[in-house]
Amino acid sequence: MEISTEAKLEPFLQWLQVNKVELRGCKIKYSDESKGFGIFSSNEFSDGVLLVVPLDLAITPMRVLQDPLIGPECRAMFEDGEVDDRFLMILFLTVERLRKNSSWKPYLDMLPTTFGNPLWFTDDELLELKGTTLYRATELQKQNLLTLYDDKVKDLVKKLLVLDGDSERANSIFWTRALNIPLPHSYVFPQNQEDLNKYDSINNSAELSNDHNSRGELINGLNDIKNEAQRVNSQVNGATSTLTSTQGETLWIEGLVPGIDFCNHDLKAAATWEVDGTGLITGVPFSISGSDVITLILSNLKVERSSFHSEKEISISYGNKGNEELLYLYGFVIDNNPDDYLMIHYPAEAIHSIPLSDSKALLLEEQKAQLRCLLPKSLLEHGFFAAGHPKDGNNDNKLEVDRISSFSWSGQRRMPSYLNKLVFPENFLTALRTIAMQEDEISKVSSLLEEAFLVCISLFSCLQIVFPNNVSIQVASIVYCCTRVTNGCMFESFMFWFLHLIGSIIDFQKLVGSGGERQPSDAEVRAAVWETCGDSGALQLLVDLLQAKLTELEESSGMEDYDSELLLKSCITESQGQHASCENNSSEETNGWTQHKMSRKTWSSIVYRRGQKELALLFLKEAEHALQLALTEGN
Repeated sequence: MEISTEAKLEPFLQWLQVNKVELRGCKIKYSDESKGFGIFSSNEFSDGVLLVVPLDLAITPMRVLQDPLIGPECRAMFEDGEVDDRFLMILFLTVERLRKNSSWKPYLDMLPTTFGNPLWFTDDELLELKGTTLYRATELQKQNLLTLYDDKVKDLVKKLLVLDGDSERANSIFWTRALNIPLPHSYVFPQNQEDLNKYDSINNSAELSNDHNSRGELINGLNDIKNEAQRVNSQVNGATSTLTSTQGETLWIEGLVPGIDFCNHDLKAAATWEVDGTGLITGVPFSISGSDVITLILSNLKVERSSFHSEKEISISYGNKGNEELLYLYGFVIDNNPDDYLMIHYPAEAIHSIPLSDSKALLLEEQKAQLRCLLPKSLLEHGFFAAGHPKDGNNDNKLEVDRISSFSWSGQRRMPSYLNKLVFPENFLTALRTIAMQEDEISKVSSLLEEAFLVCISLFSCLQIVFPNNVSIQVASIVYCCTRVTNGCMFESFMFWFLHLIGSIIDFQKLVGSGGERQPSDAEVRAAVWETCGDSGALQLLVDLLQAKLTELEESSGMEDYDSELLLKSCITESQGQHASCENNSSEETNGWTQHKMSRKTWSSIVYRRGQKELALLFLKEAEHALQLALTEGN
């Protein structure tokens, strides 16, 4: 370990102690060049509680708004909606690093000065990502950061301090280290403040940061991934909060927690973190600590002490993240990542150039269809070519359901035999099905929905004469259900009728409503579209999208086998020209082949793009097989 690294650690440990941070069963020390500092177990094993951090030490939007130097300026921009809560924390990190005699200096000195995410790639390293989603997203991110720096950060920091430029570093520090912290309502909105409404936008901003809002087709895809993973992360990493408040609410706020943010990621994490607001876990009562505390505890409290060796690194899970998100946000990848995924999208701008674009756009809106989907690797376990999937065993129930439900709700189309093997999200197939519609099919959808509505209204009107209101609804529902069944399968199965009877009563009441007027629901429109179009058009479009994705990847960086060969012959250099297993020359002979040096960033890029090519091939195979079955069965 370098002397400069040791010199930074001691002041930081003293800073933690002054700020009432307790390292009970762990210690912070240098891990390696790829990870930096980490948290390791010590001999002082204390009932599973490893680290206790006062909540007031966390860097949150509330702290920034209350800061005497930048708080007033930030509050004005925040209340006007010019910036979000993430910008506040990035600005705080930038200013504090440049501020002389900052009280945060021991902590900030410990943070990395360079990162492995694509924002820090050289031009040559970035070319390794060409053809991938990350390549385009990184280009957009650089432009967005430059615009943000020129429009907001530069003038503000110049006004407060002497600026030497640190925006990119602060941005990377935030994204690689922030946690989604469950905070009580009373902590976020103190009751003794004169105007609580001023800070309502913090809550709104925090909620928006977890929504799938559009910020552009490509960059928003990765924002969606990040936001979705944050929700998973809050469940995997942060246990259910023990905090309560007078309002009984818990708000999830992003923030940096000095100490805990030195935990590195592991798929099989030994620890998790949570907020202890009662002191029951940490033994630090509120009256003593003066605030709630964030606690790092072992996720498996039954771990034998003898198996938890001293000096073993203690990791947490950042959530079930694919390599796309890990590389984009954190700067590393996991080879053969079980949580990897492929993102497929139909360009929203392309809809305007297709025939009948206005009608299709309206149908897409009515069905709440999605133009983008994530395809996790785990979906393949349930597909046509799932490895080790039983061919004959335990399928009796599935076959019975297929036999009973062999017709659609109108009786005009048979249910596809491949339905239980189709791995693609229905919301996305709905969008593709609509985009692929022909002109006559749009008319048929309207007619089908109108027919169903008029049949129900007619039955209801006739039966009202004979039966009381509630009874007439039920009888009309039964007759309508029988009509739909007999139309297609001639009472093929009484069970089919019986299973749909209860649901049809509810559906009928929803369809007619109290006033006899109602727009069809998204589920009803989806059903009508499928009745009319089937699956072949959507599956053909899906095959085209996957083929285009694969072609773009391979034209930019070769086939999957080429990437595998590069990785097999690679020799990773952690820093410029240095690695324990690499010589000073550019290549060396190993087992009969030439071993090539490459930076860890280049290696990470190749691992990521190889995974994308592998998934594109596998999902393309699934889509092509489903298309073949759909054409064979008339769907």
